[in-house]
Amino acid sequence: MPLKVKVTLGDLLLEKGMSFNELSVKSKVRRAAISELVNGKRENINFEHIAKIAEALGTTDISQIIMLVEDTEH
Repeated sequence: MPLKVKVTLGDLLLEKGMSFNELSVKSKVRRAAISELVNGKRENINFEHIAKIAEALGTTDISQIIMLVEDTEH
């Protein structure tokens, strides 16, 4: 079965009680880019953004931000 990237960042933000604006300030990633990532509107993922977001959230576990899952739609 093929795989697809699932963005799990929204769940982590809810868990931490952090808004897109707060993460934007801490990570120095545009709020719009964070919003597009969380809402599945980005076609490409910028690895530099992922690294900045992970650092701002104090995690090295990339699966808290993105993960590979089975694509059941294909």
